[in-house]
Amino acid sequence: MKTNIFLYTILFSIFFISCTDDNDDGQYDLNKEIEDLIKIQEITNETHTIEVYSVDGIISQGYNDITLRITEKATNNFVTNASLEWKPVMHMTDKMHSCPNSDIEKVEGKQTIYMGYIVFQMASMGNEGWTLTLNYNIDGVNYVAEDEIHVMPSDKRVVSVFMGEDGIKYVLALKDPLNPEVKVNDISAGLYKMEDMMNFSIVENYLIELDPRMPSMGNHSSPNNEDLTYDVHEEMYSGKLSLTMTGYWKLNLRLLNENHELVKGELVTDDNESSSLFFELEF
Repeated sequence: MKTNIFLYTILFSIFFISCTDDNDDGQYDLNKEIEDLIKIQEITNETHTIEVYSVDGIISQGYNDITLRITEKATNNFVTNASLEWKPVMHMTDKMHSCPNSDIEKVEGKQTIYMGYIVFQMASMGNEGWTLTLNYNIDGVNYVAEDEIHVMPSDKRVVSVFMGEDGIKYVLALKDPLNPEVKVNDISAGLYKMEDMMNFSIVENYLIELDPRMPSMGNHSSPNNEDLTYDVHEEMYSGKLSLTMTGYWKLNLRLLNENHELVKGELVTDDNESSSLFFELEF
């Protein structure tokens, strides 16, 4: 009899622990989906709270990966089946304009988070600032949520807006490296054409020539760099950036179209220390 009671106790304990672990794991997984992110702000309407996240907890001038999570106010449950679109708009004293941005996709392997990117070509300043409008659908019902968002200025040039030799206005934004090191780094950038004040399209199959220099060190360059070419899967331009020492680097660029015609930028020579098209890094 004592043996049976002992066995029942062990079996009950195993069952209880197993059930507890399953429940804890389920809840932990949902929280774990944002554990490497920092909340920027919440955008709300009468029905939902939409949490806005990034890796560093800010939105800054240039390229930004942005993550969203939606909570239903009535139940406090996360929404797992939404389809979303967004429209960032800069409200200036005399005009409004948008900026390059991606579709919003459900993050693969996650239940509650959605992700996309926005390239803010300018920072918020004074009475001129950005709003973010979210249009989304859940179970066939459409919703809208909107709020102001603060875009911090970048202390280095990581995005450039320019008129090309072809008369087209472009936006070029540095995506990586986020944390440059003394080595050959992967480098990637997005290139966009301004269709009008509110719409931008991805530019494909151009070439971005790369010539990194250290102005404080005799404007020397580095070996083993690779120009940026278009990656159709990533919809970005990617190449290799060789950084041989820490400090300030100017990444001189020349943009060539699909016919290898110059769109913007100049070669660095003894008489010309910098291209008019460039990014900046300091580490």
